[in-house]
Amino acid sequence: MIDEKQKHPQWDHMKQKDTTERQIVASRVARSQQKKQKSVKEDESEKRRIWVQIRLLPIWLRVVLVLLLLTGAAILGAIVGYGYIGDGQPADVLKKETWTHILDIINGKES
Repeated sequence: MIDEKQKHPQWDHMKQKDTTERQIVASRVARSQQKKQKSVKEDESEKRRIWVQIRLLPIWLRVVLVLLLLTGAAILGAIVGYGYIGDGQPADVLKKETWTHILDIINGKES
C-alpha cells in the first residue's frame, strides 16, 4: 500500500502553507479587534469631553466685513486701473462725472 505522503509529495508543503495562512488571518483578526477596542475607548473619552466653540466674530459681522473688503477691493482696483494703468487721475475715479461718462460710452451715447 502506498503511503499518502508518497503519493503526494507536496502535501507537507500545502499543510505548512495552510497553517501559515491561518496564522496570518488570525493576526489580522486580532489587530482589527484591538483597533475596535481602541475606538470604543476613544468614543467613551470623546463622550466625556464637551467641545464648546466660541466665535470671536459673529456671523453677521463676518458678512459685513466681507462686503466691506469686496467694496474696498473694487474701489482700489478702479483707482489703479483708471489712474495708473489708464491715462486719468486716480482721484477722478471717485467723481460722479467720470462714471456717467463711462456709462454713456458703454450705452453708445458718446463715442
